[in-house]
Amino acid sequence: MGNLVRILTAHQANATFLFSLGPDHTGWALRRALRPGFFSKVSRTSVVEHYGLKTLMYGTLLPGPDIGQRCAPELRAVRDAGFECGIHTWDHTLWQDNVARRNTAWTIKMMRKAAARYTQIFGAAPHTHGAAGWQMNVSAFVEHDEVGYRYASDGRAMLDERGAMVTASNGPHRVRNGNTILQCVQLPTTLPTLDELLGCEIDGKMLTTENIAEHILSLTAENRRDHVYTLHAELEGQKLAPIFEQLLKGWQAQGYQLASMAEYYDKIKELDLPVCPITWDELPGRSGRLIVQGKAA
Repeated sequence: MGNLVRILTAHQANATFLFSLGPDHTGWALRRALRPGFFSKVSRTSVVEHYGLKTLMYGTLLPGPDIGQRCAPELRAVRDAGFECGIHTWDHTLWQDNVARRNTAWTIKMMRKAAARYTQIFGAAPHTHGAAGWQMNVSAFVEHDEVGYRYASDGRAMLDERGAMVTASNGPHRVRNGNTILQCVQLPTTLPTLDELLGCEIDGKMLTTENIAEHILSLTAENRRDHVYTLHAELEGQKLAPIFEQLLKGWQAQGYQLASMAEYYDKIKELDLPVCPITWDELPGRSGRLIVQGKAA
């Protein structure tokens, strides 16, 4: 995280940091080995190289360290550097692999454990959320309204094989739960992530660390609108940091303002936003189903 803070500060770029606040059970993710597309992603993105063998054993051969307890000073340092902070989850792997089929009690327990830990660390209640693995259920969306979140980033815009948006109208929206329109505004991720693109052949060209920034910048040049880009501290904050810096420079050259979720919400909060059903689908380069923006009524 510290490296990301330094990079963003050097480029005068704002951002929102979303934290996992409980145990790190990254090793449990190996149970996804039978999921279609998992092995292809692992081979393309050099998982061991980016995460490290020790991290990949957390929850299996090694006990998962408690992130919120061990890293509280580092988390507060992000806030003290001027960046917005929010909740990603309590236990990333547990949430990502289970929430879609869990009940209300389990969901609320997980979310409130994360909220209590956030308050313990920062001395203030959390005010935003971005779901681990873009995995949610109805109870999780309702909980946002219960605790008063004004905005969150829990889902994705639908993308094609190039990573371009399929539906131009995707963007800030509210979610419908039956006949109820939930008030928390969703700010979906509109761009592909590095791990979804690296090693893929697009337009007859293999995307590598040498040309992937150019490809993503071509997407934002073609589709000039507000975008949400999701990065991972273990990727863009470490070995892929040079790519992230290329993106920051490129977006600024294209005229984009690099803002936090709070700043984005302030820009659109008075608009008449579309209302969309809770929808699941698959995205190119990512295994399994996740929350995507549904078609507005």
